[in-house]
Amino acid sequence: MLRIITRLNIGGPAIHAILLSSSLNDGGVYKNILVTGSVSESEGDMADFARSKGIDPIVIPGLTREISIKNDFRAFRDIYRLIRKERPDIVHTHMAKAGTLGRFAAIIAGVPVKVHTFHGHVFDGYFNPVKANIFVLIEKLLALFTDKVIMVSERVRADIVNRLKVVSESKSVVIPLGLELDRFAACESEKGSFRKRLGVSPDTLLVGIVGRLVPIKNHRMFLEAAAEMKNSPLWPRVKFVVVGDGEMRGNIEDYAEKLGIKDRLILTGWIEDLAPVYADLDVVALTSLNEGTPVSLIEAMASGRAVISTDVGGVRDLIEDGMNGLLVKSGDAASLSDRLTSLLMDDKLRTELGAKGRGFVINRFSKERLAKDIGLLYGDLIAGKTIK
Repeated sequence: MLRIITRLNIGGPAIHAILLSSSLNDGGVYKNILVTGSVSESEGDMADFARSKGIDPIVIPGLTREISIKNDFRAFRDIYRLIRKERPDIVHTHMAKAGTLGRFAAIIAGVPVKVHTFHGHVFDGYFNPVKANIFVLIEKLLALFTDKVIMVSERVRADIVNRLKVVSESKSVVIPLGLELDRFAACESEKGSFRKRLGVSPDTLLVGIVGRLVPIKNHRMFLEAAAEMKNSPLWPRVKFVVVGDGEMRGNIEDYAEKLGIKDRLILTGWIEDLAPVYADLDVVALTSLNEGTPVSLIEAMASGRAVISTDVGGVRDLIEDGMNGLLVKSGDAASLSDRLTSLLMDDKLRTELGAKGRGFVINRFSKERLAKDIGLLYGDLIAGKTIK
């Protein structure tokens, strides 16, 4: 089978595709060939992670996130030729561009089983309304020729199936993400190493946000919430840690200076091993304008950290407000600041939320469960086709 993803940039879709390919290969039933496009330097490339899992990706140079008639045609041509060469029984695409070019190529090449995964609410917050409407129409057309469309959460399914009517309910299925969570569940043994790396004391309160530095993640809200805490008695003890890199790094640094909080902010860049990071954070925040199922929250919850997030996309599939984490309205920096302050002042609450969060995610989002679910789906789809 061919698994096609637009790019292996650091983030949930790439981790998902790599672990799924590796796990299915280990199972011995499905031989996965992972196909991907180009990654910009600012995004971080997970190709080495793929190779560490026994997956050597085939790179299609023209396959990029940006729309380009020349590159898109080249990518389509190369994908089609690869499909004709490998003659896969299944083509499974991930992310919008790979989903479009990969499925068109698979349809024309006569691939028996075609599957696509929506990793989030891809039409909101990324494009202007005109482009979004065009992409919805393209997705509706492709769905007619797709055997199964996977959503990573119930809320993503409700959005794609009920609101946008991209695909029929009978063709859709929810299969949550699957991750390697054992390392995070055991992260307490590494407590102190990240603080030592940062040069901060054990009694410093650390609030972290983990992810790509791109507009959709709305780091401005994170910084504004930090600035709201200036008059809090906790202020001298708190530092705010931004883990990740991307196009907005310079804007984040400039905005922090404008808000007068640059001395309280630490930008680490990309960190490959995040378990020690979560072990030393007191609270993990997410301020995104839109999300599918955010990997950083799953990892933080598996690590037993207290989490607080904007109430967007599929976040409610992870967090029940006040039970295993806290939710705030998107864009409401004052509310985020107030609830952060409450968390930082209450050790017991942080511990309780962290424990409940860990219990919620540890089995629901394992890579073993993911491989089993996808394997069963593939089997059902193949059984319904005549495979020559």
